[in-house]
Amino acid sequence: MNKLFNGHAPRRTFLADMGMGFTGLALGAMLQREARGHGAAWAPPTGEPHMPPKAKSVIWLFMNGGVSQMESFDPKPMLTKYAGKTISETPFAETQDPEKLALARVAAPDGNGNQRNKLYPLQKGFKKHGESGIEVSDWFPHIAKHVDKLAVVRSMYTTDSNHGAQTQFHSGRHLNDGNYPTLGAWVHYGLGSLNENLPQFISIGKREYWNKRDGHYLGPAHDAVPMRVDPDNPLDFSSPERPFARSSQEIGQDLIQRLNNRRQLEYPNDPAMAARIASYELAFRMQSSIPDVVDFSQETAQTQAMYGIDKPHSREFGMQLLGARRLVEQGVRFIQIQHGGGGAGAWDAHGKLEANHTKNSLAVDQPIGGLLEDLEQRGLLDETLVVFATEFGRTPGSQGSDGRDHHIYGFSVWMAGGGLKRGVVHGATDEIGFHAVEDRHYVTDVHATILKQLGLDSRKLEIPGRKRLEIDHGRPIDQIIA
Repeated sequence: MNKLFNGHAPRRTFLADMGMGFTGLALGAMLQREARGHGAAWAPPTGEPHMPPKAKSVIWLFMNGGVSQMESFDPKPMLTKYAGKTISETPFAETQDPEKLALARVAAPDGNGNQRNKLYPLQKGFKKHGESGIEVSDWFPHIAKHVDKLAVVRSMYTTDSNHGAQTQFHSGRHLNDGNYPTLGAWVHYGLGSLNENLPQFISIGKREYWNKRDGHYLGPAHDAVPMRVDPDNPLDFSSPERPFARSSQEIGQDLIQRLNNRRQLEYPNDPAMAARIASYELAFRMQSSIPDVVDFSQETAQTQAMYGIDKPHSREFGMQLLGARRLVEQGVRFIQIQHGGGGAGAWDAHGKLEANHTKNSLAVDQPIGGLLEDLEQRGLLDETLVVFATEFGRTPGSQGSDGRDHHIYGFSVWMAGGGLKRGVVHGATDEIGFHAVEDRHYVTDVHATILKQLGLDSRKLEIPGRKRLEIDHGRPIDQIIA
């Protein structure tokens, strides 16, 4: 409190207060202008979409290691025509223009992600399928049956030429930039729950190479819940070591909840505390809900065979995808499934590409075809967005005698359902599948498309102190949106 002098504030105090008043006015004006510049003052998510959504849930299928674009969804017969020639000996020498290759950001130089100059022929045939006549590799006959449901994007690019690209495709950021929230974490942050007894963001499959966190600066509450499609052991620490009556569990849960609430009063702004309390409460509810979801005894033998669960080569991935369909039915928002995790990734075909992609396509093709068919016949595909993605493609040139190296300059993904167009191809690479040359898309354009279909505007999901770059937001691929 200012001391008064003859009932009045001293001159210094008066001038200081007046100065602070002017400073406050200036600061207020600056903040107001900044708020206008951003369209509106920041407010936390309400759990409601920003615009009418066309999709409720996402099933995100990620192939770790790098699927060959020219032997999956982007055939390039010129590779076979000029096989064995160096790129400089073909009409496509300009593809190796240094300015065009400057896209790469190297995390740590090593023997991978290099240009391979001797063209390697196609290792698998292609056929046109469906009314759309989209060409699909013979490695994916079951997906090909559903090609009229797909929106294929053949013009993706990224900037990490090593397996940090796994993280980059999920977060939109190069590993050199640090750790950033993944797409699933942003969806979890922006939208409310569809089912209070199940997590809204689930991760299935191995992801050892890239980081195991999703929320990062959004907080641990937005990490995915890791789950196994195993009714006896679906979650870590989900069941007691010995038989424990449900009533006794409820007593313990009530005590923990009361203690947590008291602790939260002391530390109301501790995100780790809030996340831990929420996770304990959800874990208690999941103890009964999750085992039911992954109990396939309720599914017919015909349905299980549709997913390839009756075949040893596709059983594991088939169970994961059938589990994903059941989770979507129960109201789970985002299901992130990794195929071939561990190390660099199972699709990383530096050698023996034909054997590698034969094995991996057998593992995933029928389960994915079964998922698309099952979602459609149950009326779920229109509200479920299915994504098939991979970290990067593979080089048109050979590595060694029978492999392909990492390739960031042009590769393919596809999406289906969730209000997207059906049976369309968007974008293109050049004649040897080297560069994306038509309607190029960075990985966050896939994110922006998914967010738009879920009714989210990523610019309204920013949080104070964490300004996002334009490339973080991406731009929706409107050409494939119905």
